[in-house]
Amino acid sequence: MIEINHLEEVTQIKLSREMNGKPLYWAATYLVDGLLIDSGPKHTADELVNFLKKQNVKYVINTHHHEDHIGANYVLQQKLGIKIYAHPKEIPLINQVPKLLQYQQVVWGFPEPTKVHPSPNKIETENFRFNIVETPGHTTGHIAVLESEKGWCFAGDLFVTERPKAFRPFEDSSEIIKSMRKLVRLPTRRLILFTALGRIVQDGRLALQSCADYLEDLSRKAKDLAKKGLSVTAIREQIIGKDTSLAPLTEGDFSADNLIRSILRS
Repeated sequence: MIEINHLEEVTQIKLSREMNGKPLYWAATYLVDGLLIDSGPKHTADELVNFLKKQNVKYVINTHHHEDHIGANYVLQQKLGIKIYAHPKEIPLINQVPKLLQYQQVVWGFPEPTKVHPSPNKIETENFRFNIVETPGHTTGHIAVLESEKGWCFAGDLFVTERPKAFRPFEDSSEIIKSMRKLVRLPTRRLILFTALGRIVQDGRLALQSCADYLEDLSRKAKDLAKKGLSVTAIREQIIGKDTSLAPLTEGDFSADNLIRSILRS
């Protein structure tokens, strides 16, 4: 399933596996002036390629190595001959078969290993100049793609919501906060966030600032409770409440307990 939306010169391409005529879970890629940011899941790779055949795509850049961001890499290389970039820390992970839980296999699918190139600091298209900004936290080599003059920030999975209630086990809350504040400080007139789930946030600075403040407040509360000897689950129950319904569906891969663990590690 594919859905196309537009904001200014940006084309948003929302992709999802279809089940019973409905989208299972949207993932968004973005096309600007021949540059594609992320390539979506494997399950929708053919749909994406069919759409892009008429779009004169010259480059792809992956914000990180996860399967819902690199799933069409291989097909794009084989069928359209497009050059793909990623942060050097992500390249080995893009060029191997990932270990996926059952829910990941169902929702997104296994991406084929792909050889990609180290991302430059800047990518220039015919009309725009994109800066590559290192934003670790969700993964160690996560990046954001910034068009400074327009104030467009393609933030991958760095930002989902102002008040996240769950993390995956590998996420680093301290690095996420630093990366968010780094984007807030960028010297651009405005900052529009284009997220990997399809949400477009017009006041990106406010959203990032709110999320970073929220995570720091959560961190203070969690660490105070940990000093009193409370368990991760007890801390979560006090400061977040009931765990997300996605926790059992993802075998605990996406949970509020993971958020608390990340905070306590930092």
